[in-house]
Amino acid sequence: MSEIRRKKVESLLQRELTEIIMSDDLKDPRVDKMLSLTDLTLSKDLKYAKIYISFYGSRETHVLIVEALNHASGFLRGLLARRVRLRTIPELRFILDESIERGFRVIKKIREVTG
Repeated sequence: MSEIRRKKVESLLQRELTEIIMSDDLKDPRVDKMLSLTDLTLSKDLKYAKIYISFYGSRETHVLIVEALNHASGFLRGLLARRVRLRTIPELRFILDESIERGFRVIKKIREVTG
């Protein structure tokens, strides 16, 4: 599998998953529509996808959202299969991306130091 093709598939899947989550197809009340899919990485054989999500909120909310998305991963795979023409739709695993929150903390610390 060429690296270029894999990057194109990653981009396509990330775009489609964002549209699915933002639409009314996913009705789980634990999933807030304001979350952001920051990255999606595929395994070399395209069978597994890690989706990194970010959301500004409490730690408990983060855990609930990741839990809900991982619980709905089979449903989301089915919706992806209807929207994307791939031989196999990868298994989805959602992971919390804390980089944005860490960035806010670093900026806050810098502002405290510089006064």
